[in-house]
Amino acid sequence: MKTGKLDFEKNKGLIPTIIQDYQSFEVYMLGYSNKKSLEKTKSSGYVWFYSRSRKKLWMKGEESGNKLKVVDIYSDCDNDTLLIKVKLIGKNVCHTGNISCFYQKLLS
Repeated sequence: MKTGKLDFEKNKGLIPTIIQDYQSFEVYMLGYSNKKSLEKTKSSGYVWFYSRSRKKLWMKGEESGNKLKVVDIYSDCDNDTLLIKVKLIGKNVCHTGNISCFYQKLLS
């Protein structure tokens, strides 16, 4: 995947990045990538994000050990959102201890 096509300008240099399990298709989380975090993701094989609150790059699992191993990276049709399919190395993705950050059902 070439990052030159991606539209980093739409959202102040950030691209929403959906993280999905490559086998079960469960959506684990949503984070934000900038050019540097995407390059680190591609070069390391593990998912890196840009933290909007801490204003720095961070690798998912660098503290918890629950890492996200990259399987595939996709861009949407507008080139302003990423979907990264991953293999979870660990037990969960969410800091609450849930496997996914999307566990709060709002509508039945």
